[in-house]
Amino acid sequence: AALLPRPARGLTDRLYCGRRVCYEVLGVSRQASKAEIARAYRQLARQYHPDRYRGEPAGGEGSGAQEAHEKFLLIAAAYETLKDEETRKDYDYMLDHPEEYYRHYYHYYRRRLAPKVDVTIVILVTVCAISVFQFFSWWSSYNEAINYLASVPKYRIQATEIAKQQGLLNKTKEKGKNRRSKEEIREEEEEIIKDIIKNKIDIKGGYQKPKIYDILLFQILLAPFYWCKYIVWYCWWIYCFTIKGQEYGVEEKLYIIRRYMKMSQSQFDSLEDHQKETFLERQLWIRENYEVYKREQEEELKKKMAMDPRWKRYRRWMKNEGPGRLTFIDD
Repeated sequence: AALLPRPARGLTDRLYCGRRVCYEVLGVSRQASKAEIARAYRQLARQYHPDRYRGEPAGGEGSGAQEAHEKFLLIAAAYETLKDEETRKDYDYMLDHPEEYYRHYYHYYRRRLAPKVDVTIVILVTVCAISVFQFFSWWSSYNEAINYLASVPKYRIQATEIAKQQGLLNKTKEKGKNRRSKEEIREEEEEIIKDIIKNKIDIKGGYQKPKIYDILLFQILLAPFYWCKYIVWYCWWIYCFTIKGQEYGVEEKLYIIRRYMKMSQSQFDSLEDHQKETFLERQLWIRENYEVYKREQEEELKKKMAMDPRWKRYRRWMKNEGPGRLTFIDD
């Protein structure tokens, strides 16, 4: 029954000016300009504003002021409806087509409930916030990696030797008036060692040094460039290796291997060089060879898990106890 078309009701109490025509409320015609509508509104607002109304009570004490207040709200509603071109267009359509009941409700409440802030601005602010969080999060991870490497004896000793060869540690030990406390000297030496580690070591993967063009904002801005670059590269690949039948180079072979392994570029770059050499020696860019290599790795992983004491304890626990029981087992 709700889906059946209702008879034409014309003006309704809950839309725009209710049962009154907004043009008649302001005392203007439907052809009135925005300036005429604004002028009529200002005149009526000065007359019926609750703070300026001085009329006589119509039906008892305070009733005149109440009527003036309701009249002012009706005038304000009429002006809000007619001052905007889009809202006025929808209202004129309602006057001309009163039978389209549900369409009028939809347009009215869609404008009333629509967000006032531009969606583009919201998206831009969100992307900027995510980008800032990304950048500082990557810097935090990078600093954690440097602090860890500075605590590893192997890298710390090498960095200390380089600092001594460059004469950086001798500068921290000054005498006379410029003499500093042991704590200050220790902190400066620590910073020197960390700087050497930053310059000498190559960190790849999730802990690598962050780059400004890797954040989300720059990725979105550079997306058209990346797409064009990929299309050009893909056409070159088809032309060289499919049409002309050229042999793959080292970079092309590693690219095919990385695609087979379903690894990102940063994950593949974090692998050791001897692993990549093994991939090339076994010719893993050939699909059949890669399938054989994949099965070997799966079998090796199963053997390691079978020999792992923790895995054995887990299987024994699953067999004897199972996940459905609560027991106080230290293991």
